[in-house]
Amino acid sequence: MAIFNAHLLNAKIGAKFNSLLVLSFFVGILLSSLMLSSVLQQRAEYEISVKADLLMQTMNSLRYYTQDRVNPLLKPQLETGSTFIPEAIPTYSVREVSEYLRKNDKYHDFFYKDAALNPTNPRDQADSFETALVERFRQQPELKELSGFRSTPEGKKFYTAHPFKIEEKRCLECHSRPDIAPKSLLVTYGEHGFGWQLNQVIAAQMVYVPSEKVFDETWRAFFSVMLVIMTIFFAVILLINFLLKKVVIQRIKNIAKIANAVSTGEINANFEEKSKDEIGLLAIAFERMRSSLLIAMDLIKQQKT
Repeated sequence: MAIFNAHLLNAKIGAKFNSLLVLSFFVGILLSSLMLSSVLQQRAEYEISVKADLLMQTMNSLRYYTQDRVNPLLKPQLETGSTFIPEAIPTYSVREVSEYLRKNDKYHDFFYKDAALNPTNPRDQADSFETALVERFRQQPELKELSGFRSTPEGKKFYTAHPFKIEEKRCLECHSRPDIAPKSLLVTYGEHGFGWQLNQVIAAQMVYVPSEKVFDETWRAFFSVMLVIMTIFFAVILLINFLLKKVVIQRIKNIAKIANAVSTGEINANFEEKSKDEIGLLAIAFERMRSSLLIAMDLIKQQKT
């Protein structure tokens, strides 16, 4: 510590000033990067969650439309027809529309699924991850939503899950017991998706939204902004160094040079300083000392003669 203090005391003004500037530069960059990273991360997560919520609300709107408008029109054919009409089932309609949406390259990685433990259609079977979510909804009835990130073969995705309950008795006509279900349903899907109970969480409405692209864009924005900030910091350091050298160091060196000259006998050397700032006042004080010294020397010469 003593060696460091000695080195600091003996260092030139420029070195001391630059050390302080460099330290401030690194602290400023560190704080800026932490704050910017946090803000951009929150913004990216918000953007992803908005997309997921929009898809969830769209699918639910389609579900309600199918349930309230389409199903009543096709119900007589379901009961009497020999061929099952899956378009009358809200879950089927929602899944099909989501698949049509995925045919658009822009939304290829968006995905919707009614992940059920005991589905009518095997493609709605919940995997181990989704099964855990359904079980959690069952154990915690107050939960209305779960969300987070999940790694998939297509990449990291953001998911939003809502509990799916049987809240209307008419839904049990197809899912309570096989003997009261439409025959066409049994022919198409067999004895799957039965034993459901009223107000029981039987599935999780899953929405998957791609997140890697959003976070990649976020990191690109982060590095771009940090590059600008670092460039500004570097430019400020160069400007301050230029001003320090021009306004302070060169003028102090000039005063010191003239003072040394006066001390070695060059009594006529002048402290030329036009500025009235602090360094200018110092030069004026030295000039008065030189003048006083010159007067004193003249008096001594007069006394000798």
